[in-house]
Amino acid sequence: MKRVIISTLCLFAIVLTSSAQFKMSEGSKKVATTMAIIENMYVDKVDDDKLAEDAVKSLLEKLDPHSTYISPDEVKDMNDPLEGNFDGIGISFNMVTDTLYVIEALSGGPSEKIGLRAGDKIMYVDDTLIAGVKMPTKDVMSKLKGPKGTTVNIKVLRKGNSELLDFKIVRDKIPIYSIDANYMVDNNTGYIRIIRFGATTTKEFRETLLKLKKEGLENLILDLEYNGGGYMAPAIDLADDFLDRGKLIVYTEGSRQPRRDELATEKGVFEKGKLVVLINEGSASASEILSGAIQDWDRGIIVGRRSFGKGLVQRQIPLPDESMIRLTVARYYTPTGRSIQKPYTKGDLSSYNLDVIERYNKGEMMHADSIHFPDSLKYTTLVNHRIVYGGGGIMPDYFVPADTSFVSDYYKKLWIKNLTLKVAYSEVDNHRSDIHKKYPTSNDFYHKYTVPQSIIDKLIAAGEEENVEYDEEGFNKSKDIIMRQIKAYIGRDVYDTQTMVRVFNEDSETFKKGYEIIKDDKLYNSLLKQK
Repeated sequence: MKRVIISTLCLFAIVLTSSAQFKMSEGSKKVATTMAIIENMYVDKVDDDKLAEDAVKSLLEKLDPHSTYISPDEVKDMNDPLEGNFDGIGISFNMVTDTLYVIEALSGGPSEKIGLRAGDKIMYVDDTLIAGVKMPTKDVMSKLKGPKGTTVNIKVLRKGNSELLDFKIVRDKIPIYSIDANYMVDNNTGYIRIIRFGATTTKEFRETLLKLKKEGLENLILDLEYNGGGYMAPAIDLADDFLDRGKLIVYTEGSRQPRRDELATEKGVFEKGKLVVLINEGSASASEILSGAIQDWDRGIIVGRRSFGKGLVQRQIPLPDESMIRLTVARYYTPTGRSIQKPYTKGDLSSYNLDVIERYNKGEMMHADSIHFPDSLKYTTLVNHRIVYGGGGIMPDYFVPADTSFVSDYYKKLWIKNLTLKVAYSEVDNHRSDIHKKYPTSNDFYHKYTVPQSIIDKLIAAGEEENVEYDEEGFNKSKDIIMRQIKAYIGRDVYDTQTMVRVFNEDSETFKKGYEIIKDDKLYNSLLKQK
């Protein structure tokens, strides 16, 4: 009896300690007490940490699709890209046929300093064979990443060398960029692609815009396609760069969070000049905050397809074991008062995550008139009083359907087996110096390079080796995109990602329509002022 009383007192002590940090309801005390009872009285030994982790996950899954538990390992993996750097050896790479292929030794990084080159194949990491063993990319990365100042030994196979080369690399801080492509499309129109909103986004954007202005930029195409968001602050900073002082950018509010307004401040770096923003179903969160502010203030034209629809604000709350919970604490609203969060059912993640597929099935990706908004979600913009909608993403001012006209069964089979990438890799591996000699700059390559028939023959042969029977009709239907992909991959491997993006933009209907709009004053102004 005495032992039971002591155990009960311990349980109450645990609950009281938790109550001191946060106000706890009777339900919360019940959960804490249940955990304590299990840990102290259950018949078999239990893994307390695993039990607690499962309980936390289960609780958060009942709330909304964006409240989640993040393990200690996942915390680091999640934060690295947003913080703008990580500790590692400084390469970009692809896994091709179970071999790590170096695309680029990053400028100023430790790999470049010791002589690692694009095209090198890393075979061993610290005496562990990583080539040809089907090792997951995440496991390969974990072997190459590590604290700044530590060393890693690698063995490399280099074209023209019969023996493996040994390198000892001292890891260092490696930058991760938010902008992976920027260039002048013509004499006065610039293009910038932002792939994430992280700690360095604002600085990168302002420096890039200044560079392009020196090259003649007067109008800007800002590409946010497939930008899933990140930090909210840089999205607000960029909206500030486009909007006049005092204009509302976004506000947040929750049942336990008072309304907080974010307003444009000092003179921005691009408050004048035509602006087109490209979005699609992969544009979410911070991308939608920026797009919504631009649309609501009639500052620019939004082009593409309806964005993802994430209008919930999360706060990351650390737990004692360096894990954390990401808890939804508020909703955000565009300047007109729109909530763009798409509907969800609590506890049902599957239908929420499959929403984009449902959009395809309903025909939304192909036809704007298949999208229906109730009148209750209708709003008007703040300057020109155009009609815009809330309730599920940002609806573009000009809809561009997804282009599937080039897709054939033959192309699908090549794509699934990654054959265009493998053939491009092989071409670069065998002829890198020849390509560079013939096309000394990325610009030369972009304007002058065409994929020769010899590479197409290699692709067809590679397909047949992988049991993809040649289909002339299917090839001809998909020929343009096949040629474009090969050129883009070669351009990336010989030059940089920007070269690849520039080549792919030639096939992008969204980019082409955005460029058409920004060059046509009459069309641009009619879209901006239509009611």
